[in-house]
Amino acid sequence: MVTQLVRIGAEFGISCFFSGGFDGLAGKHEAAVRPVTGGLRTRVLHIGDYDQSGEHMFTALAEDVLAFAEAAGVEVQFERVAVTGEQVVAHNLPIAPPKATDRRSFSGTATTQAEALPPDVLAAIVREAIEAHRDPEVHRQILAREETERRAIRESLSRRPRDRMAAH
Repeated sequence: MVTQLVRIGAEFGISCFFSGGFDGLAGKHEAAVRPVTGGLRTRVLHIGDYDQSGEHMFTALAEDVLAFAEAAGVEVQFERVAVTGEQVVAHNLPIAPPKATDRRSFSGTATTQAEALPPDVLAAIVREAIEAHRDPEVHRQILAREETERRAIRESLSRRPRDRMAAH
């Protein structure tokens, strides 16, 4: 799953970060202040298990990162894109009862692991979430600017002497 998500993120110029379990504060602080250096707004698309831990990990991550981001003057938004109760039903994912030992609240009556989503379905969900937040006009402008910059670099390189060593 990790390799696939990194590949999808790379298609859009998006960084992917992964963790297992509840993250420590150092990683959350880094996630919150990372956008400061680029001056960017950040949206975190979260994928996690559909169970007590998955829901609480998302909540804890969002609360902690948002607190650090606010202190740093950074805008960060969170969105849980998978796994949701609707996705469990829509894709007929395998389910298990919630853990009786986990007393945290949970919105569902059955649990599902993120790995239960077929890779092509997960890829489609992630791409759809990314596309929902992209501005097509900004994307077009960036592509045009990149092409202009590539053309200028090619022209600059073509004007340089080919190989000064060959002349000596």
